[in-house]
Amino acid sequence: MTEEAATPEQPEETPSTEPEAGAPGGAESAMSEEEMRAAYEAELKSLRVEDLVAQTVVSLLNLGARKAGLLPGTEDETDPVQVGIAIEGIRRLLPLIEPALGENAASIKDALAQLQVAFTKLTGEQGVPTDTQGASGAEGNAGSGDAAPADEPPAKPSGGLWTPGP
Repeated sequence: MTEEAATPEQPEETPSTEPEAGAPGGAESAMSEEEMRAAYEAELKSLRVEDLVAQTVVSLLNLGARKAGLLPGTEDETDPVQVGIAIEGIRRLLPLIEPALGENAASIKDALAQLQVAFTKLTGEQGVPTDTQGASGAEGNAGSGDAAPADEPPAKPSGGLWTPGP
């Protein structure tokens, strides 16, 4: 009899566990929303901007590596434009957090260097015709009087700060 009692109870517990999980699940979702908000608020209180910038840099490194085809299985996802944007984002953000990174700064700089090498390899094959076209385009336009100023970069103010232009 104990075996018969145990056998029917086990199937009853499984279905009764599911409804219990469903009933508290509904109650837990209301509770979990409140708990999630409280946890989010607590995290925001302790979160520092440097932490978020560091996470962004790591995300850019990972996505850049993927778009460079450096990760296994991502060779068909290469996108040099996306890699360039990732590199530029990292280069601009890294100085803001480098002191806070401590020893980790060296590994991030190493990963950035690897990404830059991959970018050069990606654009090296495609970049030669573009550079040649740019050079021939500049030579071809140099003869016209109004094309020369367009080839010159706009004057930068001293200090390298961007200021709105005319």
